[in-house]
Amino acid sequence: MYKKVLLENIDKIHTTEMGIGRIQKNLQIKDNPVNYCILKLKDKNSIVRKKGKNYYVDVDGVLITINSSSFTIITAHKK
Repeated sequence: MYKKVLLENIDKIHTTEMGIGRIQKNLQIKDNPVNYCILKLKDKNSIVRKKGKNYYVDVDGVLITINSSSFTIITAHKK
């Protein structure tokens, strides 16, 4: 259900300048973090939950936090 909402609004998913650096550092990636997170969301094994004002995308040992009203990727961490 929540995954469907995120996929329907995939063009709205973004992050801030600070978020770019934070996500790249936390995940140890050089890729564009928004594209990386969208690919993780689209993964058939991804599980999306909602708690409070945020969605949590859980896949491949990564947890991505997305604000449910602005679709801003707040952070992402390795589990």
